[in-house]
Amino acid sequence: MRIFTGKTLLITGGTGSFGNAMLRRFLGSGIAEIRIFSRDEKKQDEMRRLYRSEKLKFYIGDVRRPESIDYAMPGVDYVFSAAALKQVPSCEFFPMEAVKTNIEGTYNTLDAAVNHKVKTIACLSTDKAVYPINAMGISKAMMEKVMIAESRRNGGTVICGTRYGNVMCSRGSVIPLFISQIQSGQPLTITNLGMTRFLMSLEDSVDLVLHAFENAQPGDIFVQKAPACTIGDLAKALLELFGAENQVEIIGTRHGEKRYESLLTREEMAKAQDLGGYYRIPADNRGLDYDIYLDKGEDIVSDVEYNSDNTERLDHEGIKRTLLHLPEVRQAVEAYRQ
Repeated sequence: MRIFTGKTLLITGGTGSFGNAMLRRFLGSGIAEIRIFSRDEKKQDEMRRLYRSEKLKFYIGDVRRPESIDYAMPGVDYVFSAAALKQVPSCEFFPMEAVKTNIEGTYNTLDAAVNHKVKTIACLSTDKAVYPINAMGISKAMMEKVMIAESRRNGGTVICGTRYGNVMCSRGSVIPLFISQIQSGQPLTITNLGMTRFLMSLEDSVDLVLHAFENAQPGDIFVQKAPACTIGDLAKALLELFGAENQVEIIGTRHGEKRYESLLTREEMAKAQDLGGYYRIPADNRGLDYDIYLDKGEDIVSDVEYNSDNTERLDHEGIKRTLLHLPEVRQAVEAYRQ
């Protein structure tokens, strides 16, 4: 955190779950200023009232409009680019909206950061960008390609990415949905009991961003290793924690869903650097002169990818312990049992 002392951080999409997690970590540090950039004035007002900090500055704008993100950029040292359309089904029905925000909006943010000589910008990506089958994942995969291409610009700004699995209790994720259904006595709606998903906390996600800010080379993508579980086991663990007896309703796979999620492709695993708790995927910085590769190739594919089926699988008690580390779950369980 010392690198942020006296510095200014800009968070696009800053009123979301990631933005709030970043604020909780940074506000007590020696950082000089945190700028929250988003198009939601209501959520900005709620944050202003909640945190009441002189370090916080709010900017209304949309990453789709280059002039609005450029207006927020002067004097910024670090940027966390989190503005995105994240809901898989909505992106399936409105793919061009995902293109405009996730790809073009990220490009606008990168361009403004380079032009204003920002030190480092980290772009938020997702496991859905790996072997993508849905519009949201495809748009994020293209965002990563834009990020890597822009990282080759000789502007002095380090451009890098962070790729996450499921972040527990983030807005729109399954755990808050299950808790709401338990509290209201409704059936827990599950698409497929055997689906596996990574389990990361918001605090883990902030740690990954900090690691990227402190260690990234241009074009790097960082992935944090995480355990996983099946959705069926997750639902069962939550029901036991609450002491609830809600029914489970299988509703079938939604638009664009996968049975499991991948965080690194087999191609990326062949070149990834294992850092213990993280993987570093260095950028492919070969040029466009393909002739020099015709006579000499290289191993480009590993035997395995890194996905939620082959990572550490939490058992039933492990899932419950993980859930109880989340304040949102602990508070909901205590209130439900009173």
